[in-house]
Formats: sequence, C-alpha cells, structure tokens
Amino acid sequence: MRILLTGASGFVGSNIAKVMTDRYGDEVVSKRVDMTDAAAVTGHVAEARPDAIVHCAIMNDWDQMHADRHGAWAAYVEATRNYGDAANAADIPWCLVSTDWVFDGTQSMATEDTPPNPINLYGFLKAASEIVAVERGGSIARVMGVNGTHWARPTTPRAQDPGYGYFVASIVDALEQGEPFTVWEGDELNSIASPSLGSHCGEVMRAAVAGGHTGIFHCAGAQAVSRRELAEATVSAFGLDRSLLHFGRAPAEAFAGQTIPHDTSVSAEYTAATLGTPLHSLDRILELFKAERETGGIGPTPT
Repeated sequence: MRILLTGASGFVGSNIAKVMTDRYGDEVVSKRVDMTDAAAVTGHVAEARPDAIVHCAIMNDWDQMHADRHGAWAAYVEATRNYGDAANAADIPWCLVSTDWVFDGTQSMATEDTPPNPINLYGFLKAASEIVAVERGGSIARVMGVNGTHWARPTTPRAQDPGYGYFVASIVDALEQGEPFTVWEGDELNSIASPSLGSHCGEVMRAAVAGGHTGIFHCAGAQAVSRRELAEATVSAFGLDRSLLHFGRAPAEAFAGQTIPHDTSVSAEYTAATLGTPLHSLDRILELFKAERETGGIGPTPT
C-alpha cells in the first residue's frame, strides 16, 4: 500500500510509519503542508496518489491551543474535514487518530460506541473531529496511554505529564541511570487508563485502512491499570531497582489550570474482533516494548 501519513515525525506517527514500512513493506508519504488550507490538502493528496490516508498530525501545544481558539479549531476540525474530503474525492479509505480524552473520566471501560463527553479543550476538539470523520465515512482510531519507542527522535520527548504517554519510557530512562522517579498520583490527573504500545496502535490503523473499515476503534491493551500499577509492572518487567521508585503529588504547574479526565479506561474487544488485531495484556505490552529497546527495531506482526 501507498499511505499518506500526517504527523509522521511525532511519537504516535513514527510508530504508524514504522509498522507500515517495516512490517508490511508499505510506502509512507509524508509532507509538511498547511492542513487548514483545503486546496493545499487536495493538491497534496492528488500529487501523492495514495491508497489510503492516516491523519495523525495535531497542534501539539497546550498553551497555543488555548491562546488561539480559532487556530486550534482549524488545526483539528478543519484539517480533519480537509483530509476527509480529499480522501472521498480520491475514493480511498482514511483514518483519523483520536484519543481516550474524548471521555470525561467518570466511566470505566468505555466501549467504542460510548458517547464522548470531553471536559477540556483538547478532548472537545478531538470529539468534534470525530463527528467530521464519521460524517465523511472515515475510520477513527483512538489512542490511549501510548508507550513505546519514538522512532523519529533519539530521546524521550518529556518525563511525565498528567496523561499516560511516554510514562513507561520515562521510568525506564530514569531508573536505568540510577536516578529516582516520582510517580504522580491524585484525583486531579489521569490516574486510570488502558495502556497501549505505539506499534500496536499502528497495527490497528493499518488494519482499518487496509480493510476499508469505517467506525470507531480503540488502540488499547486488555487491562485498565492505575499509574502506580503501571509503574510497579514496569520495574518488574525491566528488572529495575524498585527502591528508586517513589510516589507523590504532581506539581501544580503540570496541569496548566486545565481539567484532566480521571479514569479513561476503555474496552478494545470490539476492535480486536472486528479488525483481527491482538488484545495484549499489560505484561505483553511491556515485553514487546523491552524488545524494541533492546533490538532497536520493531518485531514481527504480533499475534
């Protein structure tokens, strides 16, 4: 397949690209264009002549989103509309990458058909983008608690945030260097989720577009865990020094005054059954990530 991928240089995007090229021999096309310009997007798609589109790129700057609401709406919702329209004009399947933060954090194990109820701007913009994707016959792949290797950068982009992204890598990076790591805990942050592996997210998206599927899919593992449980499992899986692991409150500046969903755990059983993708246990996710770090490459298609 020849796949047009936006956001290929990002964490999730680099895993999507890695899965498609290394596991399936796909050709991934990525080019920086003004996604809010419908003509530019249409021209990009016409030039690339892809078999499918995966739209992963976002405005990944919390402060900028809030400072420029019009720009944020355009970067999320209008960009999704532009790629959806371009995909439909070319008569090819397409997939929008979304998030578990479309949920308000009060319901456990949300399913693919649980109605969104976002409580912050990022979740709202993604939920609005999902509506655009549904109306244009695209598929939606919600990523959540994404851990794994950032194939486009040599180092982990950040240490810890109110969500679950990069969480495992942050712990491993610190403890392998003999440095202590304090796991944030508290009701005011994302404290329960269904962690995933970046490469598995790529598997779900590849299966969605390759099969021409529509609807919503969850890129998640089989288990919901707390931050403490994930940290403890990481120490065990990677054989790290448990005495360096600590627990405490997050600094106030970590939230930037925003509301964070507490429990974003989800079920991915429908996704696994529909797409034929694996539903990994937490131990298996950590095992696969450990193998990525040790080999510097992505493993074979997981079963």
